[in-house]
Parts: sequence; structure tokens; C-alpha cells
Amino acid sequence: MKSLPTIPRFEVYKNRKRILNNPLPFHHENFEKYGDIFKVNIGLGKSVVFTRNPGHIKQILQTHNRKYHKSPLQTIDLAKYIGNGILTSNGEHWRTHRRMVQPAFHKKKLMGLLGIMQNAIRTELERIKPNVEEDIFPLMGDLAFQVVAKSLFSRNDIQVAMAKLQDITETNQKMLIKEMRQPYMKWWFKLSGQIKKHIGLSEIGRGVLNDIIEERIQSGEEKDDLLDMLLKARYEDGTPMPRRQLIDEVMILFTAGHETTANVLSFTLFLLAKNKKDQQKVFKEVSQLDLERDDIMQNISQLTYTKQCIEESMRLYPPAYVIDRISIDEDTLGELEIPKNTLMLMSIYELHRYAGYWESPTAFIPERFDEEKKKDFQDYYYPFGAGPRMCVGNNFAMYEMVLAIAGIIKKYNLQTNLNKVEINPLISLKPKEVPLIFLER
Repeated sequence: MKSLPTIPRFEVYKNRKRILNNPLPFHHENFEKYGDIFKVNIGLGKSVVFTRNPGHIKQILQTHNRKYHKSPLQTIDLAKYIGNGILTSNGEHWRTHRRMVQPAFHKKKLMGLLGIMQNAIRTELERIKPNVEEDIFPLMGDLAFQVVAKSLFSRNDIQVAMAKLQDITETNQKMLIKEMRQPYMKWWFKLSGQIKKHIGLSEIGRGVLNDIIEERIQSGEEKDDLLDMLLKARYEDGTPMPRRQLIDEVMILFTAGHETTANVLSFTLFLLAKNKKDQQKVFKEVSQLDLERDDIMQNISQLTYTKQCIEESMRLYPPAYVIDRISIDEDTLGELEIPKNTLMLMSIYELHRYAGYWESPTAFIPERFDEEKKKDFQDYYYPFGAGPRMCVGNNFAMYEMVLAIAGIIKKYNLQTNLNKVEINPLISLKPKEVPLIFLER
């Protein structure tokens, strides 16, 4: 570890404003200067190791995953706002609840949610204003949020409650980003009461979810939605999840489920607006299907090029642009000895754009994700993470995104005057704004 190139704390402090705004250029400069792995000194004897080495990433996430846990960035910092669910827990607690949650996202179960999903998408897409330039990102955020809400609760009368919860999660996320990128200011955030204020907002959000859950239990209704599946989940001794744990899992499904999908949809629509040939190929594929009447799952299976466009979009703009782990045991990455309690940050953004592994890495080439070709990239491509902690909702998200993109392209010809989308890396990789023009076909 001592032999690793090290960025001094002073250098981090000197670049604090640009790191707070967008740390990715700072990361890239140091990867280009020092190679695929380097260390950042954050003070008080603490440091963080950054890597974009695919061998390191595969070992940490997959082959040696038992030697690594989610880091305190998630299990403490993020958990205080969204709870101790499968995204933010480790060890036996994580394994137990992953086993309980995972059946709700089995492909056979998801087939029963496709109608709810498609109806929610159709309703939100009716809000598109044709022939005027509009920032599509807020609309995609609302679309993804409503899909998750209706898939969880099968209700159309909770828009006000969901808007409140959405506002709380976005407000708390901005606070969390300050804490993560300005660790030297944590004392002030605590002393000034900012952290306490945002934890209070989180409790209000929990209250919103608790009221909805309580209404369902009191009604005695069974709707076979995600909430029903979670209510029916049982521990090995036959007992259900405690209410607090159930709220934690629902909160995480909301936060992770809608945000990453909204980001990917926005980036994908921008890329299709910029790449007319690819947009036309998607339209040709979609125009051969009846999205309203045909079997939904069968339609999804036939929208292969549409899916490739989404996969390529997630390569260029991975929602989880950095993945964190902390070593709970000693390990060896190549010739590098990793001591216990080493914080590792794996740059998926850098890996997905690494010229050594991708031909024309900054170009939008959906064809590279043809079913045969994409096998070559399995060690360099992690849009949903990898290993035992791979995103539990990856199939849900992909079905939703394919249906949304297909529905939009079938009805609209997309245009944009924007040359390059400006990114906004928060907990996930967001676009700042995506102004598009929807011309009716």
C-alpha cells in the first residue's frame, strides 16, 4: 500500500469546489497521471484507494466478495437517511433480507406486474408536450417514480404522498453528497444541526410509507403487488418482517428503483436524439409491434435493439458510477497487499470508458451489445454491479426502460439542440438537464 501513488490531502482541499460539483474529472486526471490504481489521503490517517482495474473490480465484487463489505459510506452515512435495508446492510442481516426480498423480483413474479408497469408508463407519457423543447429529466423522474409506486402499492390515489416522499429523498441526497465530498466539514454539519434536520425529514418520509402500509393491512386486500409479496415474506421461524424493517426495504426500493431508471432513460433518449440512424433502427423495430394489445413480455423479448441502446447508454453513463467496498480481511490484488479495513472505490465510469477495453470508447455504438458480442465485455461492464450484491431489481428496471423507450420512439421523432449532456454525479449518475423536442410521427 505504501508504494501506491498518493494524492495528498492538500490537493483534495485545493480542488474541493470542483470535487463537490463533479468529482469525475478529478478522478480521471489522477487515473491518467498515476495509472489504474492510486490512493487519496483524506486526513486523520485515513485514505481511500481508487481503482479502475477490471481484475481488481471482478475480484472485489465476485471471486473474493466474502472479504469485502459495503463501506460505512452506505452502511452508516446513507443508511441514516434511507434505513437498514438490503442496499445498506452487511453480513447475516443482508443475507436474510436479500433472501426475503429477491422472490418479489423473480421473472415470473414480474410478469404479473407488467400490466401495471405499462399503464403507469402510458399515463406519464401523455404529459409530453409535442413540438416544443422540454427538459425530459423531470418527466422521466416522475415516470420512474410512478412505476415503482404503482408496482408496490397498486394505487392511483397516492400522488400527493409520493410527491412528498420524492422531495424528501432528493433533499436528503443533496445533504449526503455534501457529507461524502466534504468529510472535513462533518463536524460543522453536526454542530449546525443540518444532519439532524435531514434525519427528521427521513422520519417524515417513513411516516408516509407507514400510513400506506397500515391502510393495506387494515383493508385485508390482496393485490399481488410488491407490497403484498413483502408482507407475505417470512423469516425461517415463520415470523414476518418488523414494520421498521419493512419500511426500510420499501424506502430503498423507492430511492434506488426510481432514480437510476430515470437517469438511464434520460441519457438514452438524449443519445437517440443525437444519433438519428440508431433512433430509426429502434423505430423500425418498435413499429412492427402492437405495444397496446400484444403480449407484453413477448414484445420486450423482441425489442432487442432497443435493449442494446439502453445497455450502451448504461456503459457511457453507468447509474452506479462508483462502487464502494471495505476489506474485512487481508487480500491481495495482483501484487498489491490490501490490509483489513481498506476503503476501496471502484470507478465503473472510468472502466466503461477505458480505451484499452472498448473500441471507440466515447462513441454510442449499440451494436457492440449484440447477444454474441457482449460476452466479450462481461469483465468490463457492471451497470447493475456484480456478484451476490448485484442489483436485485435489474430485470424490473430493464423491462420498464425497454417499454418506456419503445413507447416514446413509436410516437415521437426525437431532436435536440444540445451537443453534450452535462452530468451531475450524486448518489447515482444524473444528467443536469436534457432538453429534447418531440415531433409527432
